[in-house]
This record gives sequence, structure tokens and C-alpha cells, in this order.
Amino acid sequence: MSIGVLALQGSFNEHLAALRRIGVKGVEIRKPEQLQHVIALIIPGGESTTMAKLAECHNLFPALRDFVKTGKPVWGTCAGLIFLANKAVGQKSGGQDLVGGLDCTVHRNFFGSQLQSFETELSVPELVAKEGGPATFRCVFIRAPAILKAGPDVEVLADYPVPLEKLICSKSVDESQEEKLRSEEKVIIAVKQGNLLATAFHPELTADTRWHSFFLKMVGEAGDQKLNCISTTEGDLSDHQTPNDLPIFQ
Repeated sequence: MSIGVLALQGSFNEHLAALRRIGVKGVEIRKPEQLQHVIALIIPGGESTTMAKLAECHNLFPALRDFVKTGKPVWGTCAGLIFLANKAVGQKSGGQDLVGGLDCTVHRNFFGSQLQSFETELSVPELVAKEGGPATFRCVFIRAPAILKAGPDVEVLADYPVPLEKLICSKSVDESQEEKLRSEEKVIIAVKQGNLLATAFHPELTADTRWHSFFLKMVGEAGDQKLNCISTTEGDLSDHQTPNDLPIFQ
């Protein structure tokens, strides 16, 4: 079995390249029936409204929701996080359909516009405990969402400190949340809940593949089906390389 990557729009090529670098075959998913042939799924970053419209056009939402309910691992990055959330705020007029399954409230564009995109080194103890390597991970935020509220079964893997005025001024923050935000002054940017993994940033845009390896361990824990592995030698990968194989941030 292979790992599927939703390939409607966004950084799906970068996820496929990252999977190849750790020796696992990824396949592009554009039709509902293709989900029957993958053991796990990555929903990449991109423009969430556009991705939702394309998913609706291809009648993918029912199949995606069923896939999540089967217990197979699903990882959403940036726009993929929005897709997996049970509730999204800060959306455009009319909103968008969600796949759901992740017990959280996400602010669709918490960190601002394209011009406010940024990179930062953040502590990720759970990732380091399982994958080793540096104590921090370089997180790339591009018009990124943030999780404002997570349910009791959601494991927080990473959070990000933000100015208090940013939290209080957010249109998504109601009075019941304000006291909690005043004491924490941070938002959640990576979580795990059962078979679901979500990150507000873009690990696929770095040379560091630890989040992809972390996800593979979730796949291994979910069942005994064998992953479709490929050789990671330079010769074997040369026929598959595209400009997107080169990580944007080293």
C-alpha cells in the first residue's frame, strides 16, 4: 500500500518528494475511488477555499470523511489542518465545507496575509523524542491558520507565543475564551488525535523530514499492511526528480 497525497492544489508535489526522500511511495489522489488503494493520506497546504471547491467538484468530501472514520492515518498541513477541523472561523463569506474529525476550532488565517508569512524555530519535544535530531524544528508559516481551542482528546505537540493584543483582537475570540487566552498568550500549531495529525506550518517546504517520519510511525501503528517502499539511492530517484524535489528552505 502507498500513502496518498490529495493533489487538487497546493504543495502536494513537495510532500511526494519528502516521502521519496525517506523511501516511501506516495500517490496523487484526485478521485474518490483512488482512496481505496492507499493506507494513509496527506492533505497538503494551499488555498483552502480553492481546495474545498475542487474537492466538491470531484465529489471528494463524502469519501474523505469516510476515510477519516476508518481510522486510517490522515495528516493535514496548513490548509489540510483547516479541512480536518470540526469548526473553522475567520472564513470568507459563505464559508467552506470541512472534512472534520479533529476536535478543535481553527482560525483560517490567524497569522495574516501572504506578506506576513514567516519562519521560526520552535520546540517540538514529542517529535524529538520519537525522531531524534535537533531540539527545534524550523516551521514555515504561509498565510497560516492556528488552533484556538482543542478538545480533551487532542494532544498538543507544539504551540506558538503571540502578542496578547493579537489574540484579543481576533474576531474569532469570544468572551468565554478571553480569560484563558490572557493566561496563556499562545496558540496551538501542531496536534495529534487518534489517527489524525495536523500542523499549521509546512514541514514539506524544508529539508527536515522528521514530521514525515513521525507520520509513518502512525501508519505503522494503525495496522499491519505493508507500505510500498522505494529505494532512496540517487540512481533510483533520478527518474522521478522535478524542480519541486529541492526543498525551498534548507
